[in-house]
Amino acid sequence: MLQCARRAYSSRVIPSRALLRSRPTRNLGGTLSSITVVQLADQLGHAGRAYSTAVEEAVPKKKKVWDSVDEAVKDVKSGDVLLSGGFGLCGTPDTLIEALAKRKDEVKDLTAVSNNVGSGELGLGKLLYTGQIGKVMASYIGGNKHFESLYLNGQISLELIPQGTLAGRLHAHAAGFPAFYTPTGASTAVEEGSIPIRLKEGGLKAGVAVPGNKKETREFNGRKFVLEPAIAGDVAFIRAWKVDEVGNCVFRYAANNFSATMAKNAKLTIVEAENIVPVGSLSPNAIHLPGIYVDRIVKATAPKQIEILTVAQDSNAKDDKPLDPAKKAAIEQRHRIARRAAKELKDGYYVNLGIGMPTLVPEFLPPGVKVWLQSENGILGMGPYPPKDKVDADIINAGKETVTLLPGSAVFDSYESFAMIRGGHIDVAILGAMQVSQAGDIANFMIPGKLVKGIGGAMDLVSNPDKTKVIVVMEHCAKDGSPKILKQCELPLTGARTVSQVITELAVFDVDRDAGELTLTEVAEGVSLEEVRAKTGCDFKVSSQLGKM
Repeated sequence: MLQCARRAYSSRVIPSRALLRSRPTRNLGGTLSSITVVQLADQLGHAGRAYSTAVEEAVPKKKKVWDSVDEAVKDVKSGDVLLSGGFGLCGTPDTLIEALAKRKDEVKDLTAVSNNVGSGELGLGKLLYTGQIGKVMASYIGGNKHFESLYLNGQISLELIPQGTLAGRLHAHAAGFPAFYTPTGASTAVEEGSIPIRLKEGGLKAGVAVPGNKKETREFNGRKFVLEPAIAGDVAFIRAWKVDEVGNCVFRYAANNFSATMAKNAKLTIVEAENIVPVGSLSPNAIHLPGIYVDRIVKATAPKQIEILTVAQDSNAKDDKPLDPAKKAAIEQRHRIARRAAKELKDGYYVNLGIGMPTLVPEFLPPGVKVWLQSENGILGMGPYPPKDKVDADIINAGKETVTLLPGSAVFDSYESFAMIRGGHIDVAILGAMQVSQAGDIANFMIPGKLVKGIGGAMDLVSNPDKTKVIVVMEHCAKDGSPKILKQCELPLTGARTVSQVITELAVFDVDRDAGELTLTEVAEGVSLEEVRAKTGCDFKVSSQLGKM
């Protein structure tokens, strides 16, 4: 009897979930019709109506919109870990950064976490010039010469982090993980901790003030993995395209990058919205970042910036200015290398292209070959440079250049992008390099004490060479005439035993990564075997079927 009473009470007090929302049903003809909560309640009688609630009345009334940007950032304090979304100048929260820069006399010694450090005084560069940043955790700084100078002269701390690892470390804390294992950076300076976090005043010649962090490693299924600690943020500055009043966010094209992951990580997340819309305006299917992660919303007032405006060449335009012979020869040489690399691609391949020479490869694809280009900042299906009237600040490639999107393309955040990369879902990665060893080691991100471009996404791109073929395209020798193909790399490694093929203006080499040996497979027209030997800094085998490039 007690059980019957409970069932009866339950049927009155707790209506089924179907009664609490508008639920589509099928009529006798099989087409969808909609029965509202009120209609269902009427059908069920007065008891049903007593426990029905209109959908609009069930929405919490508290909003997260702040009228004043200055007030919204008032809780940022000295010593905070500041997560700043954006890639280059795409998706950068400049409105919030400008507000924080006004507090330069009271907020100092920030640890800034971002993919890069802006460009000049744009983006996070503004906080560098106001002297508010004491340490940077980033993957790439090559676009900010001021920051590079500060680091090389021992005036600021820098923890260089592979781009995918940066996204992973941010995600780990957001998801409640203290650390995670990754193949990225194994057997490199990242594992060894050999990149100084801070130099003494005066630079490398004065010594190291703060050494790098040596990482723990472990083998899984015969592969070495690096244990990377989570990064915990105090405050996150984010820019989004559309945000409703309770914090649900939609990002536009490649402007998501690190933003969603950072927003989920921090104790306090502040979003600057290009468009603040009423609750219910956004389709639940369109939400990239649920409002639970957002604490404050302000109106974005800073204009969008483009770091590298690149447009398609007008096919009808004529350039009557003759090229310098040396420059013309250099261009032809780069095109020759790119043309040869294009022959390695098959129709339908998923391909990632590094910065510089690799971006020339699509121009030389063989007839009938089309590929899907992946860009690590969050694009699959990247198209060519846009015409002037189609430039979009939210559609850029990994080199910060304006590009287009192909029909069938997809956009996503940086964490998703590097899951594709580390997981081996990319067929071919084509990269430039400063040096390559006979065993397939690659070095392409820094010259200690002289040049700090940053790691970027390269370490991740070479982290799964059994599934992703890594091709290096580069000049055979450095500017001083020294070989760039060596027995062992002299510069810090990007990856160990990762390269499968090397293409230069002189020759093509296949790499046996297990045996640590090179085999010469092709030589360029007019190039002798003796010349290749003289300009290569290691021994190599010669294919019995040596061909011409």
